[in-house]
Amino acid sequence: MQEHEINTGTTDDGDAVTRAVLTASRLLVAVSARSLAEVEERVTLPQFRMLVVLSTRGATKLVALANLLQVAPSTAMRMVDRLIAAGLADRQTNPDNRRETMLQLTEEGRRTVEDVTARRRSEIAAIVQRLRPTERLALIEALNAFNEAGGEPPAPALDDPEPYPLGWATDAR
Repeated sequence: MQEHEINTGTTDDGDAVTRAVLTASRLLVAVSARSLAEVEERVTLPQFRMLVVLSTRGATKLVALANLLQVAPSTAMRMVDRLIAAGLADRQTNPDNRRETMLQLTEEGRRTVEDVTARRRSEIAAIVQRLRPTERLALIEALNAFNEAGGEPPAPALDDPEPYPLGWATDAR
């Protein structure tokens, strides 16, 4: 593997920080892609995002799901149709309003989210273990500051009873 030196110059060098974050994001995208490899014939990354939202929110109306994913309702409907055909999601009539349809994960869909998330967590943990303890502490501080500046809530702990599998928080229903 070729090593690249990043000349940081000063601590105020925004370009060096931006390049380091871009490099890290490329690594994390690669980890994400590998974690989806076992299910990629059935699920695209956007469809997996939908599964994650359904996993964290439970039964959800199509319009709410489209808003959370920032896609048009027609796009969300096509994604839902594919997930239903793959056996990963289903539609149910809303018991509180029979005119509404609620979308939810099937057991297979829930297992898919759990399996992909576990693979991702495992690979990231292996990378983190290759860092020295002082580097890990510095990374925690830097990433916490970065996430806070970006408005992203912390990812759940491994034993969190209701994790957001990818760290995506959702609005109240």
